[in-house]
Amino acid sequence: MNIWLLGVLIFFARIIDVSVGTLRTISIVQGRTKIAFFLAFIETSVWLVVLSEVLPKVVQAPILGVFYAFGFASGNVVGILVEKRLAMGYINFRIITGKYAKEITNTLREKGFAVTNFEGEGKDGKVTEIYVVSDRKNLPGLIKIVKGIEPDAFYIAEQAGLVSKIRRPTMVPTTGWRAVQKKK
Repeated sequence: MNIWLLGVLIFFARIIDVSVGTLRTISIVQGRTKIAFFLAFIETSVWLVVLSEVLPKVVQAPILGVFYAFGFASGNVVGILVEKRLAMGYINFRIITGKYAKEITNTLREKGFAVTNFEGEGKDGKVTEIYVVSDRKNLPGLIKIVKGIEPDAFYIAEQAGLVSKIRRPTMVPTTGWRAVQKKK
């Protein structure tokens, strides 16, 4: 096989196995053991195939080591981008506002989010902390709602570890294969 073609194949195979490894690591941290098990099997299988191609030939063609290394580096980036797109897990989303608490709370509840308010005091007087636990994939929609009401809103989004139950918002339109499935 042509050394350049083999190098490109090694590069893309490394992107696959390292991306899967990144998703596996995130799954482990989030306690998703079944998914982590499946991803570990895929990651190791691809890695073994790639390694068995690189090791015997790297002395004669050191460029394969470069393809291997660039594939590893690129796989980390691709894995992070894929995970951001999948947005696995839950978030704690907190909004701190002085003026628009009622409007933000009512809008979020109308959209189906479970909302809890806490009264407090900030540097400039009384404030309300609005607390929402949601799927991570809903974060852009939450921010859009809040910014639409209070453009200078202060908010914090944190990864939630264990969530006992969660209410699914009604604002998220069905997309992808779920939309096709529902039309049947």
